[in-house]
Amino acid sequence: MIIGVPKEIKNHEYRVAIAPSGVRTLGNSGHRVVIQRSAGDGSGITDAEYIAAGAEIKQTASEIYRESDLILKVKEPQPEEYPFLRDGQVLFTYLHLAPAPELTRKLLELRIVGLAYETVQTEVGSLPLLIPSSEIAGKLSVQIGAHYLEKQNGGSGVLLGGVPGVQPANLTILGAGTVGANAARIALGMGANVSLIDISLDRLRYLSDIFKDRLTLLASNVENVEKAVPRADVVIGSVLAPGARTKKIVTRRMISEMRKGSVIVDVAIDQGGCFETSVPTSFDDPVFVVEGVIHYCVANIPSCVSRTATFALTNATFPYVLKLANMGLNEALDQDSALRRGVNVYKGKLTNKAVAEAVGINFTPYEKALA
Repeated sequence: MIIGVPKEIKNHEYRVAIAPSGVRTLGNSGHRVVIQRSAGDGSGITDAEYIAAGAEIKQTASEIYRESDLILKVKEPQPEEYPFLRDGQVLFTYLHLAPAPELTRKLLELRIVGLAYETVQTEVGSLPLLIPSSEIAGKLSVQIGAHYLEKQNGGSGVLLGGVPGVQPANLTILGAGTVGANAARIALGMGANVSLIDISLDRLRYLSDIFKDRLTLLASNVENVEKAVPRADVVIGSVLAPGARTKKIVTRRMISEMRKGSVIVDVAIDQGGCFETSVPTSFDDPVFVVEGVIHYCVANIPSCVSRTATFALTNATFPYVLKLANMGLNEALDQDSALRRGVNVYKGKLTNKAVAEAVGINFTPYEKALA
């Protein structure tokens, strides 16, 4: 199989979809890997390292797409890349289609086989290809909140951990999954007063054991959210329903009751965001202010620690890449139910129910699409 890795072109996306070790393993298995020139530069991986591992370096993205059976990316195709995609090509990347109807329609029109990292899901509900980025985004979200609380950055001038004699900041986390748990760990380490809200009581009990009652754990309901958000200096949104568009948990009214200069970090913005006032931003212009509250809604947060994020992601994705290469698409999907759940679009059919409901396009189960 020919595996292609183009350079990412999304705003300030510095990650790359394969590591040199992956190139070497694929080559040893009889596959050919083509990588666009300087694709790894943003993660500190040189073309020379890829060449030494057995990759071929191509000058342009069009060459990569034209020659490859399987395209590996980190982020969803950008409009400039649409002309390069071709009928039946397999695309393996973060797709986040629920808030992106235009991209969804384009992939359907082009009859792409789109496997989304974020919906590869095991029998027990784990999301193995989302976990690495979620761990990183959770940890970074607290750093980001602390940064924008600083007065010179427009914040209220509150130190996250406080000092003796002065209360620490109140930090509320919506969602106790991988993002939320990692955010809580960092926030507690910095000395903040942390509240974590989630719909799953079992998850809250588990985290109570992990954190030894060092934080406030609340069941997710309107009353608890209404009380926790206005008193928070930082609110981190980490609500997730695999593949689906995120529900708006926090209303504009709640935000209007927060202290001016407080900060919202919406990590769920990839799937549409969980604050009524959220709209996607980029690293070039990461924040905006609504009701006096700073909103940070960058959709690819892990890219700012690109080297760590690249190796964390490729550690998780590569076993699936190797399976696709060695078995071929249909056999790999037949043998691996987690990978099969990753299929969002299949040759003109939309095969993820949550995405279909979000974008208003008919859903076709994968088995029927294959038939």
